[in-house]
Amino acid sequence: MDMTVQDKIILTGSAGLVGQNLIVQLKLKGYRNIVAIDKQAYNLNIIKQLHPEVETILADLVDSGDWQNAFADAACVVMLQAQITSKNPALFVRNNVESTVRVLDTVHKHHVPYVVHISSSVVISVADDDYTKTKKQQEQMVIDSGIKHCVLRPTLMFGWFDPKHLGWLSRFMEWVPVFPIPGHGRYMRQPLYNKDFGRIIIDCIENQPDGDIYDIVGNEQVDYVDIIRTIKKVKKLKTLIIHIPYGLFYALLKIYAVFSRKPPFTADQLKALTAGDQFTGVDTDDVFGVAQTPFEAAIRETFCDERYSKIVLKR
Repeated sequence: MDMTVQDKIILTGSAGLVGQNLIVQLKLKGYRNIVAIDKQAYNLNIIKQLHPEVETILADLVDSGDWQNAFADAACVVMLQAQITSKNPALFVRNNVESTVRVLDTVHKHHVPYVVHISSSVVISVADDDYTKTKKQQEQMVIDSGIKHCVLRPTLMFGWFDPKHLGWLSRFMEWVPVFPIPGHGRYMRQPLYNKDFGRIIIDCIENQPDGDIYDIVGNEQVDYVDIIRTIKKVKKLKTLIIHIPYGLFYALLKIYAVFSRKPPFTADQLKALTAGDQFTGVDTDDVFGVAQTPFEAAIRETFCDERYSKIVLKR
């Protein structure tokens, strides 16, 4: 089917990092019939405040309820829900697997013709943790569903509204006089700017590739220590960057996790950071018509934009 800006688009797990940025890009393209569903009231309220014309529904996707009625007459569902970090393994199963069962059942019930599933590069990484295992299950469920779909596997993302990852690191750098780097810090990353990723999702909504799986990778390979230095540069911070032994850094994260209910950076994430993954992605300009924003320019926009750079989601 040919999408129009009047068609209804459902975003599940809409109040997270990708959903918040995607709504901004959808509106820039003229889309207004957007339904945002999420169980995080604080983050959903940010959507209400920024985009009062977007329909918001507070609901837990694992539970059946009135939210499912919103799928009637929808042209597309973008599946964004994901449990990314937690000390409780059961939450990964609940929010990555069980929620997907309910959403796919609802898509079938209302005959929604197309799904864009946001997976993750971890499904093809060397990582072996609860997030990775359940994201693999989630992706396979979409593939096996019989619903027309495409799958996008982004690498580490950054952008406006980020409560974790580069967003948290940037705020931490503001708070402390000394910023610690684990080991040598030369851990190569391929960060993906969320604004660019949102434009890629929109291209998939409009062109509806059938059954295709795309690895979406940031164009530039940037070492972790250079990411930190770039953030320091664009924010004009005076923070001293120091290197500490990897083992000590790992031990400090473990200790911190004992006292923090939601540690922003976990020992498992440190392992993933230093795992040495190198991803090969599609040419986003050629496939989706999206030329990626240069890394430093994207970092500058992320942390210096007057409209959105100060808005932070709750974790």
